[in-house]
Order: sequence, then structure tokens, then C-alpha cells
Amino acid sequence: MSDFTSDFWHLYVAILTLVSILACLVLLWISGTTKAATHADNTTGHVWDGDLQEMNNPLPKWWVYLFIITVVFALAYGVLYPTFGKYQGVLGWSSQGQHTAEVQKMQEAIAPIYAKFNGMKPEDLAGDAQAMAIGERLFMNNCAQCHGSDARGARSFPNLTDGDWLWGGDVDAIKTTLTQGRMGNMPPMAAAVGSAEEVRNLANYVLSLSGTPHDTIRAASGKASFGTCAACHGMDGKGNTALGAPNLTDGVWLHGWGEEAVIRAINNGFNNQMPAQVTLLNESQIHVLTGYVWSLSNRPNNRPAN
Repeated sequence: MSDFTSDFWHLYVAILTLVSILACLVLLWISGTTKAATHADNTTGHVWDGDLQEMNNPLPKWWVYLFIITVVFALAYGVLYPTFGKYQGVLGWSSQGQHTAEVQKMQEAIAPIYAKFNGMKPEDLAGDAQAMAIGERLFMNNCAQCHGSDARGARSFPNLTDGDWLWGGDVDAIKTTLTQGRMGNMPPMAAAVGSAEEVRNLANYVLSLSGTPHDTIRAASGKASFGTCAACHGMDGKGNTALGAPNLTDGVWLHGWGEEAVIRAINNGFNNQMPAQVTLLNESQIHVLTGYVWSLSNRPNNRPAN
């Protein structure tokens, strides 16, 4: 990997770029000074379609000048802007710098819009029609790709409208989730449980915790194995929001329900990630979005349902 991060490659790119530009001038000079063997009538002897003869005329001056201007422009551009390897150009321009400047300009433009919401609690924002309209747009642009436009999620993507929260559903927990993101990890547990039969028995016991259809005999046999799960989900199976461990008693199944789905979870585990939004949204936007997300499962009376 070090071969691709050494200084050789930036020098390689710089030299190759410069040589390519200068080679254009060399090509132009060669084409303008090389004399082709011609006949007395200034033809090369090449004939097409019976009477179409190739002449040995010089390149049009306008074409030559345009070619030179293009080469000069390329050299000037390379001096002003990043072109030759790591050289940044005398103007110091970079795509990252331009992006940062444009983001800053946008943040300054929208700051007055969010100013009135900064001093409000997220719970109060949920009752403000303008805040909710802005929050909905933020949600559609940044959250709906995973949680759906109706926020009801899909398999492996949580439903935000049902009040079932992996990491807690109060405004502080929601804001932390939006700001920092979350990493949910369930390790494969089959080796700790035992044989395939014991895994199936445990799966049925897990199903029994929520009253989901299951094999009662297998569930009774699998109860003892639940100790391997209790460290995260608790002995009562009600989960742990500090760890993002799901409640197994409420009938909400993030990764699918049924015996085979639970067996697959025990055998393979899961690794889910909610990306942090702080790199995309500023503090004021996250504040408003927190109020909107909180409202999805705590809808106040003065906020109409979608």
C-alpha cells in the first residue's frame, strides 16, 4: 500500500502532465518544419476516388495560433490551479476549500431561519408548523433513504413512528443519535450456545418472550441457553438502550421475525450502522430535526398527522 502513498506518484503525474503539454508544441513544430516528398504540382501522390489528390499545404495559421493558445492556456492553468501533482497553484484553490466556502455561505444564509428555533425545546418544536415543515424537509433529504419517507423503516432499518427505540427515544438520545451516529453490533452466538438443536431451542424461547408463535417444548429447553443473551438483552429480555440491545418482548422485529430469522441472527449476528449527521447538518438543523423525529412517535395534538 505504501507504493501508492509515496511521493513518487505525485511526481509521476506532474512530469507526465507537463511532458504531455510540451509534447503538443513539439508535435506542432515538427509538423510545421518537416518537408514531405512532393511532386512538382505540390501533390503527395495520394489519390482517392479517382481524382481527389492530397496537397502538401501548410497548416492554416488560425489553427496553429489556436493550438498555441491552447498549450499556453494549459501551462497558465497549471501555474494558477492544482495540476502538477501536489503543487497547489499560486491561487491556493482546492475543491475542498471551495466546498467549505460554499457550505459556510449557505449556513450564513439559513441562520436567520433557524434563529427563532434555537431557544425552543425539541418538544415545543414538535408543535410549531414551520419547524415541522423544515424538519420534514431535513428528514426527506437525510433520513428517508433508510427509514422511508413515512419514517416506518424497513427490514434492518428502524421504524421511527412506533415508540420502540434501540438507543432511547427521549430528545437527548435522539439528538445524540443524529449527531454522533450509532453502531449496533450483535456478535454470532452459535458457538456459545452449542449445537444446531440448541440454537433452534433458544430461538423458540426468544420467540416465546413476545408471544410470537413458537414451539413450546423447544422454548422450555432453550430457556437455559438464554443466559448467553442476557448480558445485553437482560434476563427478562427487555433489552438495554445503553447498548442498543433490542427489547425481545415487544413483538417488534428489526431483522425479520419467525424461527428461521431468529436462528439466522444467533448464527450470524448483525452489524448495523447509523451514520453521524454532524458532517452534513449544523447544530441548529439537528435541533429542528430532533424535534421532528421525536414528534413521529410523540405526536402532539396540535400537529396534524401526515
